[in-house]
Amino acid sequence: MVKAYTYILQCFDDTFYVGSTKYLEKRIEQHQNAEGSEYTKRRLPVTLFYYEEYDRIDHAFYREKQLQGWSRKKKLALMGGDLELLPELAKKIFRENE
Repeated sequence: MVKAYTYILQCFDDTFYVGSTKYLEKRIEQHQNAEGSEYTKRRLPVTLFYYEEYDRIDHAFYREKQLQGWSRKKKLALMGGDLELLPELAKKIFRENE
């Protein structure tokens, strides 16, 4: 069974890039060779900081879109395993946008 991945790269400028793919190692190599996204091309080198594995690419893509909407603090909490902080960080984002 082919797996799918949602991944987060840390770019040279300390920003994060979120993507999804069926072939994680190949995709990271593409990013490193400036064959990935326009965003990462200008921010090389990149480092794989976090990934999640899925059985279906559409699930990985859905998760990618979800994480792209998250704040930096919320992404850092996820990547650091501080899952108990996620609900509170979501509330802070909502309150800031009111």
